[in-house]
Formats: sequence, C-alpha cells, structure tokens
Amino acid sequence: MTEARVPGSKSITARALFLAACGDGVTTLRRPLWADDTEGFAEGLSRLGYGVEQRPDEWLVRGSPSGPPSEEASVHTRDAATASRFLPALAAAGRGRYRFDASAQMRRRPVGPLIAALRALGVDVSYDGAEGHLPLTVVGRGVDGGAVTLDAGLSSQFLTALLLAGPLTAKGLDITVSGMVSVPYVELTIAMMRRFGADVAVEGDTFRVAPGGYRARSYEIEPDASTASYFFAAAALLGRTVTVPGLGRDSLQGDLRFVEVLSRMGASVEIGAGATTVTGPERLSGITVNMRDISDTMPTLAAIAPHASGPVRIEDVYNTRVKECDRLDACAENLRSLGVRVETGRDWIEIWPGEPRPAEIACRGDHRIAMSFSVAGLRAPGIALDDPGCVKKTFPEFHEALAALRRDWSL
Repeated sequence: MTEARVPGSKSITARALFLAACGDGVTTLRRPLWADDTEGFAEGLSRLGYGVEQRPDEWLVRGSPSGPPSEEASVHTRDAATASRFLPALAAAGRGRYRFDASAQMRRRPVGPLIAALRALGVDVSYDGAEGHLPLTVVGRGVDGGAVTLDAGLSSQFLTALLLAGPLTAKGLDITVSGMVSVPYVELTIAMMRRFGADVAVEGDTFRVAPGGYRARSYEIEPDASTASYFFAAAALLGRTVTVPGLGRDSLQGDLRFVEVLSRMGASVEIGAGATTVTGPERLSGITVNMRDISDTMPTLAAIAPHASGPVRIEDVYNTRVKECDRLDACAENLRSLGVRVETGRDWIEIWPGEPRPAEIACRGDHRIAMSFSVAGLRAPGIALDDPGCVKKTFPEFHEALAALRRDWSL
C-alpha cells in the first residue's frame, strides 16, 4: 500500500493561530503546517506582540483576550490571503495603530468587502494605496459589535475574519451574508471556534456570535485536504492506489469532497476513520460538476481532465479568478499549450479528451497551478514548470513527495 504523508492543513493552521492568539492562556498547536503562508501568519502575530514559540512539531502561542499586546506594528503578510484578511480583523480588537502590507501578488487580491464591514462596525480603517486592496492601516479602539451585512461572494475568508473576531467584541456580532462561496470553509471556522469555547449560531443567512472570548487549549492540526487532492488525483489518473493517513471521515475540511468527484469519474474511494484511500479506474469518465464549495481543487481536476474518456466541465467557480492568479484563465492557457481543446466562460471551464504534448507550464506564481500540472506530468512526459519553487507557499517538499510516489509506483 502506498501512503502519501501530507503536511498540516493551511486553513486549520491559520485559524488555529488566530484562535490561540485570542485565548486566555498558552495554546499548543500540534503538527502545524510549516510553509510560507503559515510562517507569515505566525510572524504577523509576533509583530502584533503575541508570544509565538515555534518548535519542530508544535507551536506555542500566548493569547491576549483584549487584542494585540503591541500598540503599534507594521505587518507584512507575504502572499498569505488568510493573514492579510484575518489579522486586520484581529487588530481592530486592540488598542493601537497597525499597518498591513503584502506581496505584489497579494496586493492585487481584494479585501474591500471585509473592510467595508469593519467600517460599518465603527472600525477606523484607511487604505494606503488602491481602494479595496492592501496596504491599509487599522486604528484599533476595540469593537462594540452589533449587526452588519457582508458580501461573501468573492471569498469566504471575509466572513471567517468577522466570525473569528466576533467573540472579542463587547456585544457580539450578527452577520448577514449574501452570495457566499466555499461554504465548507465557513463550517470549518465555526467548528474550530466552538472547540475553542465560542458560542456561534446560524439562522439562515445570519451568523450570530456571542461575546466572551476563547479558551486556550491543546489542538492537533489534521493533514491538508487540498494538498491531498494532488495525490488522490495521481492515483485516479494512473490506476494506482494511494492512502492519506490522518484524513478520515471526521475531517473538518470540505476539500476532502474532491474524492467524491473522483468517485463519480470511476475511482474507488474509501473514507475510513483515520485515513482515505483512492484507487484509480482503467480510465476516468467525463463529468459535469459544480465545484463552488471546493474550488481550490478545481485546478487539480482540470489538469487531469484531458485523460478522461469524455469532456470534463467544471462550473460555478468564478471566485477562482481572484485567487493567487486567475486560475480559470491559467488552466485554460496551460491546457492549450499542451495541445488540449478547452473552452471557458465567466465561471466555468470545459476540457476535452486529448494527449498532452510537451510544454512549459506558466505557473503565474501560483502553488496550486504548479502542483496540479505536476500531477499531469506523471502521465504526460515533457511537462515542465517555469516556477517550481512557488509550491513553498503551502508545501515546500511537494516535489520530493511526488518523486517518492513515482518511485513507489515505479514510474
């Protein structure tokens, strides 16, 4: 049996860092993700005055229930969208002046809906450059709370940032949302908030968060389901079997549902108590699938789609256009460079069967494009990446892990 050891979840590590920072003592995070995004988040907490001790297999965070201990800070969030969106909401709960900036790539990504909601709650936020984008400055005076509306149609991270900050407000928050995408990530947020002692209720499109803060605790980070999708896709593509330990039926992550997509395409899937196993068919079938809730795995499916027996159409993924790059456009461009027929619309992509030819993949600095098309290269010789190092964002050892899979399968 071939096992793929997947590092800790980026989404869970980022949320756990936020929750730990707000706890009433020292929280121990076990098996966190060591990658550029999460290191950037931890560094941001340190800049804000929180005590963060990083050991090989655990991180210790000393919480401050009243917000950032520092009264002034300048935070650079690198490429990390979680840090860029969550930390300004955390800063609002403090008493001080906090400036946030990021990489050129992250500066292009939107934060406007979140900032509009914070301003509606009375938070003093000013843009230091383009409206709706980093850099920005938060002047924290604490947040009273109350009712607010939020457009979550571009990213669920805007809602997550407000939810996470809710227990730090004086009166709690009632957040009414519209156009929400990536619902499983919001469900993940709420589940983790409850595990750290928060009171959250969902009534239709309204999320009610009670005041009261968080409790410090010990918390184990499960493997990253989005990262696991590359290994599941590899098995499905090549008719092999792979098991990802630590990722089972009790997983908090919606992206594990990617294996359901593979199952519909003919793969055999077993989700056990503590592991998930995928065995590929002789050939994958074509499919039409809505991936709105698991859109981070859209490039994974797109990259292996040419090897299906019929067209693969992926729908309702407009929000992938405002990720690290325009992922719909990037997938289409790269598939065409491989000689594959592909069409796209505002929120969909359709890929026809074909035999990919050798080509260099334009990663556009996006870790998910790089990892997805690396999987495609397992079956299509001559695929190379123009920026293999961009995987450091979430999985610095990805290429070594994929090489180990090649050896196990004698490819």
